[in-house]
Amino acid sequence: MATNSAPVPVNPASLPKPSGFSHGTLSGNTLYLGGQTALDKNMKIVPGGIVEQFRQAFGNVLATLAEAGGIPQDLVSITIYLTDIPDYQAHGKEIGAVWRELAGPVYPAMAGIGTTGLWQPEALIEIVGVAVIPDERLVRPATA
Repeated sequence: MATNSAPVPVNPASLPKPSGFSHGTLSGNTLYLGGQTALDKNMKIVPGGIVEQFRQAFGNVLATLAEAGGIPQDLVSITIYLTDIPDYQAHGKEIGAVWRELAGPVYPAMAGIGTTGLWQPEALIEIVGVAVIPDERLVRPATA
C-alpha cells in the first residue's frame, strides 16, 4: 500500500526523459538527486569546457530540486565527480561564480571525486546530491 512517504520519482519535463533511471527520488521530505551530467534537452553534452558543463549539470540538479518544491538552501550534500580535477581547480573562480549565480551563497556539505570516465564519454562532470525540503514547500509528484 502506498503511503505519503513512499518513494516517488521526480522527473522534470525540462530535462531529458529518463529511461531506466529517475532524475530524483523523493522519500518523505528527502530528495535524492540522481547523477546529472551536462546533458541538454536534446540529450547532448553542452560544448565549451568544464565551466559550461558545470553550469548545465548543476542547473539540471536545481531543476530536479525545484520540481519537488525545493530551493538551493535545501541542499544538504553535493558530490561532484570529475574526469580532470586540475581542470576543475584551474577554473575554480569561474565555477564558484556560476554556483553563486545559480544557488546564491549557500554551500552544503560537498565532495569532489576524480574518476577515469563518466557514462557519456564527452562528459567532464557529474553531480549528485541530497536535499531536505520543508513541508510547506514540498511538492510530491503524482505517481502513475
